[in-house]
Amino acid sequence: LDFLDPDKGVETAEDALQGASDILAEEISDDAQWLIRMVENLLSITRVGGAADVRKTPEAAEEVISEAVRKYRARFDTPAASVSLPEELVMVPMDAILIRQVLSNLLENAAFHAEGAKNVRVTLRAEGDMAVFEVCDDGAGIPEARLKTLFDPSAASPGDSAHSRNNMGIGLSVCRTIVMAHGGALSAKNREGGGACFRFTLPMKEEETHA
Repeated sequence: LDFLDPDKGVETAEDALQGASDILAEEISDDAQWLIRMVENLLSITRVGGAADVRKTPEAAEEVISEAVRKYRARFDTPAASVSLPEELVMVPMDAILIRQVLSNLLENAAFHAEGAKNVRVTLRAEGDMAVFEVCDDGAGIPEARLKTLFDPSAASPGDSAHSRNNMGIGLSVCRTIVMAHGGALSAKNREGGGACFRFTLPMKEEETHA
């Protein structure tokens, strides 16, 4: 009946049907995108049985970041994504598809869950033998109670929708699994100036194995 409300600019039954069709199409599109993300995450995690199962090749971390950001910008206008890269090329042994999935999940996390965020920034730098990736936003930050269970796919915040809850939990859990399989670590914290920051590290050198 809302579609027939003159105050909302709908005057005819044809307009009402068109309005209903537009809303339905948008909901179908949202559900389809959510399902695609879920499938991508599940496929990613099934590829990671452990560090020995990750097929690593030397990759330019800048290129992996650029592809993840390009994919993000194609789907989201806000928060606006920016990138900060070092002058020197950072080569990292990795499965580029999996690490791109990590970056995509963290960027989408900002789009869906960083309340009030207008910007999200991906930063790369080298610290010793580790490559450090950060995805930081300028939103409201993460509730302190949620920080403790952030990477637990079964945990949820009160009021979260099923889609929101599952996407956030599974997506971040997948990120942690992939990063750990690469010999790195993933963490999250709130920024002093506001917003949240996700940080993960990857070794820039392959660990030697001994028989």
